[in-house]
Amino acid sequence: MFPVVVLAGGLATRLRPITEKIPKSIVSVNNVPFVLYQLKLFQRHGINHIHFCLGHLGEMVKDVVEKSIFAKTMLITYSFDGEKLLGTGGAIKKALPVLPDIFFVTYGDSYLDIQYSSVEYKYSKLANNNDGLMTVYKNEGKFDTSNVIYYNKKIILYSKNQPEAKMKYIDYGLGILRKNHFDTYPDNTPFDLSEIYENLSKKEKLIGYKIFERFYEIGSVKGIEDLSNYLKKK
Repeated sequence: MFPVVVLAGGLATRLRPITEKIPKSIVSVNNVPFVLYQLKLFQRHGINHIHFCLGHLGEMVKDVVEKSIFAKTMLITYSFDGEKLLGTGGAIKKALPVLPDIFFVTYGDSYLDIQYSSVEYKYSKLANNNDGLMTVYKNEGKFDTSNVIYYNKKIILYSKNQPEAKMKYIDYGLGILRKNHFDTYPDNTPFDLSEIYENLSKKEKLIGYKIFERFYEIGSVKGIEDLSNYLKKK
């Protein structure tokens, strides 16, 4: 299985004051740090290499992970933004030396209980050398602003900052990218991952994978409550 890059370096301003002293990744869900749920999920789906891109209070995330059973049963690596936050794209760019050519990308606040092997298989079957992949969910404005035009298994357009009426889908939170997608960006320069996805969609180089199960996240108090209830039922 491809490794997973987890973007967990943001400031999590929507969760303040909870995240003034702890990073979002270790916010408690049912009395367990969220990151441990993520690692258990990845392991259950056969993913054994996880790379954390860390920034704000990132050492606290590393400390929780290194004290867990997952540090002994999985390959877990880390990179840190440093003095200035690099954004989601810049953080991945910094991590590239320790990553293979192809990798999953997800977010440090996302719990995506889907078949990762099926996503990887589709990418391996359909992708050319420069293709990326984005999982999408038919959102129609329900959970957040829809940002994807998806048709016939392709992302026609993804745009985080310029939504259009035709956009009925949303970025589900899991993608597949390659190292060469970051070639034009200089090292240690902040930029957003959305730029990569948008550029690929405009070049018709972004494969779409439709997901039918809703996503869970801890980016808001409501999101934490929803995930807590979901995990209790499981």
